[in-house]
Amino acid sequence: MQALASRFPSLGHLNFGWRDALDIAVVAIITYALLRLIRGTRAVQMVLGLFAVFAVYAMASLLDLAALTTILKTLIFYVPFAIIVLFSHELRRALAAFGRTPFFALFSGYHAEETVSEIVLAVTSLSARRVGALIVLERREGLKTYIENGSRIDAAVSYELLVTLFAPGTPLHDGAVIVSGDRIAAAASFLPLSLREGLPKRFGTRHRAAIGISEETDALAVLVSEERGTISLAHAGQLQEELDAKSLRDLLYREFAAYR
Repeated sequence: MQALASRFPSLGHLNFGWRDALDIAVVAIITYALLRLIRGTRAVQMVLGLFAVFAVYAMASLLDLAALTTILKTLIFYVPFAIIVLFSHELRRALAAFGRTPFFALFSGYHAEETVSEIVLAVTSLSARRVGALIVLERREGLKTYIENGSRIDAAVSYELLVTLFAPGTPLHDGAVIVSGDRIAAAASFLPLSLREGLPKRFGTRHRAAIGISEETDALAVLVSEERGTISLAHAGQLQEELDAKSLRDLLYREFAAYR
C-alpha cells in the first residue's frame, strides 16, 4: 500500500484491511452467483438492455442533453420495479436456493437404496419399450404445489406401480410422477417448462419439463424419451443424456449421498 500511495498521492489516506478484503470477496461471490443464475436465460438480454439504458443516460448527462437526460432519469426511477417484474423467475429461484438448509435429508440410506432400485428398474423397462416417462424425486425443497396439481397417489414406490402409471392409454400416463421420500405422492402432475434459450430442437415438452423443475427446485428428474427410448437425468438445470441402468443408479446414489 505504501508503494501504491507513493505513486498515487491521492490514495494515501486510504487504509485497506481484512474487512475490505472480506467485503470485496463477498460482493464478488454474490455477483458470480447471480451471473451463474441468469446464464443461458432470457435474463441475460434484459441485463444487457438495462446496462445500455444506463450507458445512454451517462452519455446524455456528459453531453448535457437536457431532454434525453430528463426522460431517461424518469425511466431509471422505475428500474427497481422493472427488475422485480422481469426477473421474478430468477429472483424466486435465488430465494429458494438461499432458503435450502443443509441439515435435513428426506431419504434415509435404506429407503434411498430401495427407492432408487425400484425407479431404475421401472425406467429401464420403460426405456426398452420406448414408453415415455418423467419421474421427479423431491429432496429438500418441497414440491407441494406440483403434487397438488396432479392426482394424489400416496403409495409405496414400486416397479409395478410406476410401469402401470406410465402405460399408454391409462388416465395418468401424461404428466409427471412425483416421489416424496419413499412414497409416490402424485401422478399426472404438470411441471414448469424451461424457457432457456439454446436448448436442442429435439427436446420436447417432457425434456423441457424435466429441465424446468430442476431449474425451479433442487429436485431430480428422471426422463425416458418416447421417441428414442433414451434415459436422462435433469439436475440443477442440466440434462445428462444417454444413461444406462448403472450410470443412472450411480448418479442418483451420489446426489442423495450429498444430502445426508
